[in-house]
Amino acid sequence: MARDGQTVVKAARRPEVRLPDLVVWEGGGLEPDGDYDGLEFADLDLTGQEGVGARFMDCAVRRCVLDEAGLAKARLVDAVLEGVRGVGTDLSGASLRDVELVDARLGGVQLHGAVLERVLVRGGKIDYLNLRAARLRDVVFEGCVLVEPDFAGAVLERVEFRDCVVRGADFTGARLAEVDLREAAELGIARGVEALAGAVISAGQLFELAPAMAAQLGVRVVG
Repeated sequence: MARDGQTVVKAARRPEVRLPDLVVWEGGGLEPDGDYDGLEFADLDLTGQEGVGARFMDCAVRRCVLDEAGLAKARLVDAVLEGVRGVGTDLSGASLRDVELVDARLGGVQLHGAVLERVLVRGGKIDYLNLRAARLRDVVFEGCVLVEPDFAGAVLERVEFRDCVVRGADFTGARLAEVDLREAAELGIARGVEALAGAVISAGQLFELAPAMAAQLGVRVVG
C-alpha cells in the first residue's frame, strides 16, 4: 500500500499499562499456578523459583534476578518488568498481553511457543532470545540490543524494530506481516532471509542484506 510514493505500514499498537496502587509482595516464593494481582516485586532474587502456569495481573517486577526462573505457561497481563536480569529464564508457552519490558539484561530467555500481544521491549540487552514458533502481534522492540534472536517458525504481525540493534537473527520458516525493520539501527540476519516477505526494509538495509539474499538464491557475485 502506498501513499504519495511512501510505503505505508500498519503501526503496532503499543501497550497502555496503567498500574493501580501496588502492594509490596512479601511472600516466601513463587508457586506453580499462583495468582498474583496488584503486586510489586522489587529487588528480589527469584533464582530458580518455580511459577509454572502462574498468573500476574496489574503487577510490576523491578530489578529482580530471574536466573533459571521457571515461568513456563505463565500469564502476564497489564504488567511492567523493569531492570530485570537473568540467564535461562523459562517463559516457554507463556502469554504476555499489554506488557512493558524495560532495560532488561537477559540471556538465553526461553519464549518459544509463547504469545505476545501489545508488548514493548525498550532498552536493555537480550542475548539468545528464543522465540521459536511464538506468535507476536503488536510488538515493538525499541532502543534495545538483540544478539542472535531466534524467530524460526514464528508468526509476526505488526512488529516494529525501532532504533535497536539486531545481530545474527534467525527467521527460518517465519511468517511476517506488516513487520517494519526500516528504523533498526543495525540489522544482521544470519538465517532465514528468504522469510522476509511481509517485512519492509530500507534501501540501505537491502544493500547490506544483498550478500545473504544472493547466497539464498544460489547467485555468485564475482568481480
